[in-house]
Amino acid sequence: MSPFGRDLFVMRILIVDDEPLARERIREMLKKETEIEFIGEAANGAQAIENIRTQKPDIVFLDIQMPDMDGFGVLETLGAKTLAQIPAIIFVTAYDQHALKAFEFHALDYLLKPFDRERFRETFKRAKAQINQHAGDEPNQRILDLLEQLNSAPEYLEWLTIKKNERIILLKVEDIHWIEAQGNYALLKFKESSQLIRETMDNLEAQLNPRMFVRIHRSTIVNINQIKELQVWSPGEYRVVMQGGKAFTLSRGYRHRFDAFLKKRLL
Repeated sequence: MSPFGRDLFVMRILIVDDEPLARERIREMLKKETEIEFIGEAANGAQAIENIRTQKPDIVFLDIQMPDMDGFGVLETLGAKTLAQIPAIIFVTAYDQHALKAFEFHALDYLLKPFDRERFRETFKRAKAQINQHAGDEPNQRILDLLEQLNSAPEYLEWLTIKKNERIILLKVEDIHWIEAQGNYALLKFKESSQLIRETMDNLEAQLNPRMFVRIHRSTIVNINQIKELQVWSPGEYRVVMQGGKAFTLSRGYRHRFDAFLKKRLL
């Protein structure tokens, strides 16, 4: 018998995702699995919390990005006592750089959309192994460690993750020289390479350390450590020259912010 009073190999499964097609895909991939029981689906964080508390699933497929509450918000709301009773949580995400960083450095597993059958089988196999090793009176320490890490995480973004085929590349934010808007994308310029990500300048600016990065134009954010000099371009206008010679216009609309940024660093 399992610690939950049921046959150890009958796994109760809950699927949490705000996209119906995503939930359907997981159900379809589990069709050939035996000794499982679907106990429900949830389309948002509130439904997920209610189902987890009342149904006590063994495996939760938990979407990271949901409109009302993200996956980590669900875990934080549930708290340590409830999480201790969940043998396996599998994160599911289309692509979220912050979430990916979190579970790249922890033992929790995840599915990166779009995932194939082989990747799903590998993940589900790990989940079953985790259930077999789970002791009902011991907390799921991996999840508790993750929550502790999230609660004490740095205020600003330190790493970015870029998905390339079947790889996830980690990039240190402080190595970015500048960022330029490219339509609905942002071009990140490093010393010897560039990366294009689907992100707005406003969202990036909000996540970057303001002691290191400053926005000088609607379409440009620069790393202050990579600025070589300022040049007077015309009365009241400046050019920001980066290491290596790349120059940007300091927009009048961002001039006061740039001046305030510099004053904090002048002796």
